[in-house]
Amino acid sequence: MVTTRDTIVQVIFHVSHLPQLTPSLNHPLGVPPPSTRRLTFLYIPTHPSFISHTFFLNPTTITSFQLQMDTLTGSLKHIAGIFPDRRALSVSGNFDITHSRLNQLIDHAAASLLAAGVKSHDVVALTFPNTVEYVIMFLAVIRVRATAAPLNQAYTTDEFEFYLSDSESKLLLTAKEGNEAAETAASKIGIRHVTATLNDVALGIHLSTVSDSDHSSVNEIVNEPSDVALFLHTSGTTSRPKGVPLTQLNLASSVNNIKSVYKLTESDSTVIVLPLFHVHGLLAGLLSSLGAGAAVTLPSAGRFSATSFWSDMIKYNATWYTAVPTIHQIILDRHLTKPEPVYPKLRFIRSCSASLAPSILARLEEAFNAPVLEAYAMTEATHLMASNPLPENGPHVPGSVGKPVGQEMAILDENGVEQKAGANGEVCIRGPNVTSGYKNNPEANKSAFLFGWFHTGDIGYFDSDGYLHLVGRIKELINRGGEKISPIEVDAVLLSHPDVAQAVCFGVPDDKYGEEINCAVIPREGSGLDEEEVSRFCKKNLAAFKVPKKVFITDSVPKTATGKIQRRIVAEHFLTHISTAKVPKFGA
Repeated sequence: MVTTRDTIVQVIFHVSHLPQLTPSLNHPLGVPPPSTRRLTFLYIPTHPSFISHTFFLNPTTITSFQLQMDTLTGSLKHIAGIFPDRRALSVSGNFDITHSRLNQLIDHAAASLLAAGVKSHDVVALTFPNTVEYVIMFLAVIRVRATAAPLNQAYTTDEFEFYLSDSESKLLLTAKEGNEAAETAASKIGIRHVTATLNDVALGIHLSTVSDSDHSSVNEIVNEPSDVALFLHTSGTTSRPKGVPLTQLNLASSVNNIKSVYKLTESDSTVIVLPLFHVHGLLAGLLSSLGAGAAVTLPSAGRFSATSFWSDMIKYNATWYTAVPTIHQIILDRHLTKPEPVYPKLRFIRSCSASLAPSILARLEEAFNAPVLEAYAMTEATHLMASNPLPENGPHVPGSVGKPVGQEMAILDENGVEQKAGANGEVCIRGPNVTSGYKNNPEANKSAFLFGWFHTGDIGYFDSDGYLHLVGRIKELINRGGEKISPIEVDAVLLSHPDVAQAVCFGVPDDKYGEEINCAVIPREGSGLDEEEVSRFCKKNLAAFKVPKKVFITDSVPKTATGKIQRRIVAEHFLTHISTAKVPKFGA
């Protein structure tokens, strides 16, 4: 915001919100009231019913409004005022909650947190399935200016102890059923445990340690853009997980970027298929939908179910969904074996968090008659960095993750020099969605923040049309005798085989070449695919030095809780069994 005396204000507001902000609209443009000043205020929502107005406002009003838009909490309150009666959140076959009621439930839960002793800047760990209690408590935590630290329910006691300690959590929140491993870890390091239950939408969330709370206390809290609202850890694809603090401004910026590129409005609806303790499901699926006035449905089981996915999508008039490639493949495989009688008309399907092979993209588009938009994201960027556009805004390019969204992006060499189109280098970003740095990790910060940019650790290039193509993680590139091999390229070839359901290649130590390439392949059910056929297909479609030396035919490969395949862990898993005749199953 730029402030100068005695000039007009150019603002973009929603039509229905104008009456609340028009105390000075009747003044002629050339005669501003004495109490106003020149303010240039930029707020650009993507909703088609937003209009542009030029008028005078008291500086206090404008400053307050900008603060509101610079925080996720303020944005959601703003949306609740615009679309109070539209559906915000449903649990399949159970709850249907409007935006207005959701806002009230959040404030009620926030008051309970204050009564439980939560203070601003405290870190509150949450471990829940994908439930309405989780959504409300997450938003209530950040409403009281505390920091939410969502954790995977499936962690072991030792893992919980690490994450609770590393985040310096003061409180552990769980569902009423609890979580034995989390509770054991919390007890060991002296962290209080509280359960949250919603039995009746009319009554609100009940916290196990709170009998009464002062609801008016929440009204006095002002959320600031600089408040650390979310604390996550990197997925640790190449190293030990690092703590990533994300502010209210980071969250609001990312939500606006996602809304903008996909033109999300109150007419949209989605079903959550990814866990909400991960930045993909949390930001792209949940918060961006709520921030657009759109609707979100949570599966009744609290997690993705291929058997109920399409029935939920149809029942709740879904217009899109976002998932990782593994989930897309599950959905696609079910379509091939047990097709639904009818599918909803989708505006688009989104894929992110791992590379989507062009062959899988084409099959998805053919099966569900919707454009599949591949995107690029990471925790440190509060999720979205680049995306293929909607069809009306340009072509979506298979094999590319699209164009930068809402931030600067450059391809830099090791000396920080920006590379021309077609030249490989490290993908680097900067913008209001990017974290200010890893927590208590100066070494990681020193290497990640160089030349005025955040360095993603990914190698890629821009094509002549400005679309970003990823080659792979710097530490995952396979160096075979000096030849740098992109594992993404080899994966794409493997997945183009009609009998391959899933595939991943990885580097292994080799005495002659330093590294050699291996791969693990999951055949389609009943296909009879063997190692020889995979090798033959690779030799036909890849340069000789890129052909995997060894092929593992297996039932499954190790994945994270979000369905992401980590090459380092896959390599470790198969190397431990490299001398066995049969590769054992591994729970995905």
